[in-house]
Amino acid sequence: MRDLASVRDATERLLAAAAALDNVSTAEPSRLPGWTRGHVLAHVARNADALVNVLAGRPMYVSGEARDADIERDAPRALEVQLADLRESAARLEAQAALPADWSRTITMRNGVTDSASRVPFRRWVELELHHVDLGIGYELEDVPADFLEREIGFLTDRFAGNPEVPPTSVTDGTRAWSTGRAADKPEVTVSGPAPALVGWLAGRRDQRTLTAELTVEGGPLPALPSL
Repeated sequence: MRDLASVRDATERLLAAAAALDNVSTAEPSRLPGWTRGHVLAHVARNADALVNVLAGRPMYVSGEARDADIERDAPRALEVQLADLRESAARLEAQAALPADWSRTITMRNGVTDSASRVPFRRWVELELHHVDLGIGYELEDVPADFLEREIGFLTDRFAGNPEVPPTSVTDGTRAWSTGRAADKPEVTVSGPAPALVGWLAGRRDQRTLTAELTVEGGPLPALPSL
């Protein structure tokens, strides 16, 4: 499956970048409020094991509390331990994905969200790319593969489609267009801009000042989006 190759590539990029850190910089704040870089690395590793559970038909996490506790437990570890855990958990997920399976089956994610098993590799790819950016170590959305950005825009606009908190919105990078928000005969708002900026808005990875400079909004203010 093509997405599994993309997951491997993204994993190697993340590992190579994280290997340039040290124990001091790993303990410094990431771009995610309340999380150090160690929290981000721990989350990425635990997410791999959670997706192993999903593909094996088990609950993704024992509970939300257990998920959070595992991240807090693992966040302060030495960098070499973090890197080994990232590599080993990624290998466990790759091994699980290599088993014969019905990729069209329905799987259950966190909070009861259901999806096709075939989308699990892309979901993992999302975790790797966005959290690589969240580390704040020089990898930006502009560095992410273009095909990922296009698919992530489609994935997130689908996620917010029908949401009563989001006005009917047309999203465009100048070449392609997507719809999101409340169902309506026509959009109330049009948001246009380069793909990295659109993902930054949709995924909550850009501050308001930056978005104002990067995106053009017609028909109203830039829609506020629910947390992912």
